Amino acid sequence: MSSSIQFASVDDVRDRLAEQGYIASPAVATTVYLASVLGKPLLVEGPAGVGKTELARAIAAAHQAELVRLQCYEGVDEARAIYEWDHAKQLMRITAGKDESWETARTDIFSEEFLLPRPLLTAIRNDGPTVLLIDETDKADVEIEGLLLEVLGDFQITIPEMGTVTATQKPFVVLTSNATRELSEALRRRCLFLHIEFPSAELERQIVESQVPDMPHALTDSLIRIINALRAMPLRKLPSVSETLDWARTLMALGAKDLDPELVSQSLGVILKHQDDIDKAREKLDVAQVLE
Repeated sequence: MSSSIQFASVDDVRDRLAEQGYIASPAVATTVYLASVLGKPLLVEGPAGVGKTELARAIAAAHQAELVRLQCYEGVDEARAIYEWDHAKQLMRITAGKDESWETARTDIFSEEFLLPRPLLTAIRNDGPTVLLIDETDKADVEIEGLLLEVLGDFQITIPEMGTVTATQKPFVVLTSNATRELSEALRRRCLFLHIEFPSAELERQIVESQVPDMPHALTDSLIRIINALRAMPLRKLPSVSETLDWARTLMALGAKDLDPELVSQSLGVILKHQDDIDKAREKLDVAQVLE
């Protein structure tokens, strides 16, 4: 069974993602290419805000594919992940046909009209190019991994009342994890693994230049220096790439030409999300020294 998403080469991955505003490192481009060639799910792990979810969006956009997203959380179950029946509508149908035999009613109420497909079933049934994003997998209960193993192993889903639905082509599957919980070895074995860390200064500079093209080069350089200095501090929440971009856009909106200690102090709330982190940065960060 072929994958619905195909890249011609590692360079093709890099170029097509760049067209969508996603600047991929060599490791990212290589692993995405291999996932498309081998037809295997891609498990992307790393701290929050480094572009794991955006990678799935960029892959989908690069192929004009449908992005189907399962947002994981504690308590997500089969009914939320795969499918469920519209019980209210079924009850109305049974009530309306109260003089029918049960066999007649049962054939009707367990049909497509009463089925509520959730992300996994939607992705399996799609005929066109599809990217299935299983986001923040580590936030779900361990039990959900059993469902994922079954679906991602055979790319088919059995609905007892209707039969087995088998994909005609594999969706490109991206699972993301912030590593708040260790995922099972069985799930990891079925995936290609990609760890995305905070980007190098040069790669992050390219990302800022791509997303905020009007920003002066000198200001971009100063911003990257400050961001990396903050990431070297023992903060509760290190600034992510998305927060780097938010700060870049903030500085442009303020008409900033350069960074100084006062401007950095006043705008820390854009990049740091806890008051104790802001207080620590104001106390410990020597802006003048960082920008020397």
